[in-house]
Amino acid sequence: MPGATVVGLTYKDGVLLCGEKRIAYGTYIVSRSGKKVFKITNSVGAAFAGMVADMQILVREVSSYVKIREMELRRPLPPNSVAKLMSVFMFERRYFPYLTQVVIGGINGTPSIYVLDPLGSVIPDEYAAVGSGAETAIGVVETGFTPGLTEKAAKELATKALRAAIQRDAASGDGIDFLTISSKGQNEESIKF
Repeated sequence: MPGATVVGLTYKDGVLLCGEKRIAYGTYIVSRSGKKVFKITNSVGAAFAGMVADMQILVREVSSYVKIREMELRRPLPPNSVAKLMSVFMFERRYFPYLTQVVIGGINGTPSIYVLDPLGSVIPDEYAAVGSGAETAIGVVETGFTPGLTEKAAKELATKALRAAIQRDAASGDGIDFLTISSKGQNEESIKF
């Protein structure tokens, strides 16, 4: 199973999803510039840990179905509906599962985070970490998280958590991608180290 570390946090006005850039299979580093954080809609994003091909296919499939559903309803799909839709796709593949763990984050009045395992179980939370460095990252997040964080404080906490995971997990590293979703819109940025 490939390694990775991604973190999702809710803050006062939105959601922050972030993931490190390294793609590794065992002891082999395949890429130092992989993307694990994706926009799904204007108000929902997802961060993945696991097989790169599985996460790319899942994002394409869910994004296209979400667009179709939004056209039918003539309104944006809320984050919980996107999480449930992805859960259905993952459960349909339970005998040959997508080898990926997912953190979905979005805003629909209030910010929300959902964690999905490879079989599609959906768990709502205020923060989450998945992947091979998740144990280290979640320890840092739990120590510093308080409801109502500012965006800057949330980004600092997520960066601290991912840096701690990168130091202790050889399959994680090479920088961090951020996706911020708030009522003001989305913002993607990246840091390299």
